[in-house]
Amino acid sequence: MAINTIMKNKPYNVVSSEGSGGDGNPPSSPPSPRRQTSGFSQCRRRLRSKVPLQYFRKYSLAAGIFGRRNIQFLLLLFFLYFSGLMMCVGRFSNFLRHSREPIAIYKSHLLLEKFWHDIETDNSTALELSSVWQFKRRMRVQKPCPVSTARRHLGSVEVSSEPTGYLIVEANGGLNQQRSAICNAVAVAGILNAVLVIPSFGYNSVWKDPSEFRDIYDEDHFIATLEGYVKVVKELPNELISRYDHNITNIPHLRVEGWAPAKHYLGKVYPVLQEHGVIRIAPFANRLAMNVPSHIQLLRCITNYRALRFSSPITTVAQKLLNRMIERSSMTGGKYVSVHLRFEEDMVAFSCCLYDGGDAEKFEMDSFREKGWKGKFKKKDLDFVAGRNRIDGKCPLTPLEHR
Repeated sequence: MAINTIMKNKPYNVVSSEGSGGDGNPPSSPPSPRRQTSGFSQCRRRLRSKVPLQYFRKYSLAAGIFGRRNIQFLLLLFFLYFSGLMMCVGRFSNFLRHSREPIAIYKSHLLLEKFWHDIETDNSTALELSSVWQFKRRMRVQKPCPVSTARRHLGSVEVSSEPTGYLIVEANGGLNQQRSAICNAVAVAGILNAVLVIPSFGYNSVWKDPSEFRDIYDEDHFIATLEGYVKVVKELPNELISRYDHNITNIPHLRVEGWAPAKHYLGKVYPVLQEHGVIRIAPFANRLAMNVPSHIQLLRCITNYRALRFSSPITTVAQKLLNRMIERSSMTGGKYVSVHLRFEEDMVAFSCCLYDGGDAEKFEMDSFREKGWKGKFKKKDLDFVAGRNRIDGKCPLTPLEHR
């Protein structure tokens, strides 16, 4: 009975410190060596927990003080850095404000009035101009057009086949763009083995110049020079234009991608020309790639350097200007410098720069931009600031500034 009472009071499933079980089983085997060292480990843990307690407290206190000092030091360092930065930025911004404000506004006319007396009384101008011509740079020798092999190639093509049809182009843009388009038109006519009709010029809303090819260039010289390379005619034959009611806009019109290679004309344009006998390409600015076969590049070269010659009225005026410049440059032995100002309405409007015209000028340029570029300069992603453009040197020079 006593044994049963003891067994009831003893807890179950508990391992004693000696390793015996609480389920009434016989004592277990002796503990393993690892279990034997547990007493030493417990003792070491007791020593570790009791001995360095004060040391840990001192270390924690020192770490806290040192951490607070570090934070204070970092805050002080950040405050000094931020104060110095604000002082430097403030002075630098004042420097920029004082130095850039005058540059952002057009004041050339005011400067001329201020220094005009000094300019008139300056006697060193002649000496300075005379030194300009002392530097003699070796001029580049103009290479002749490679006529030999390319002409033989063109000659064999001309004999082997009749012209495919007639090519009409519209040269748009300024005078230089028109010149480039004419050279490309002759080259494209060579690619297509076509007869080129004298190019027409697109009417430009900026220059409002109604001039035709014969008003600017010598038409007969152009046709004669290209004879044997590309056939050029002044207008379409009557029997061909009559098929389109004598209206050039009824002729099949093609739009060619910019800088198109020769294979594009052979693959896409040539079949249409072969079918209709005449095609019209407009606009025609930059419509031929720079890299073309040598016999096609020859056509560009001959057109640019030989076939294109100014008409007689323009040549006469140019010769008068040339003689006048030489006569009035006696102090430099007839030497002078010519400058193309390019101070034109579209250039000024596109630059978004302001000059000395006031509100009237601003209104006129805004109207011109809206008419010519249809809201391009009102886009939110584009930032056009007149003062910034002048600071960055993006404003066209006036005739006064060229002086």
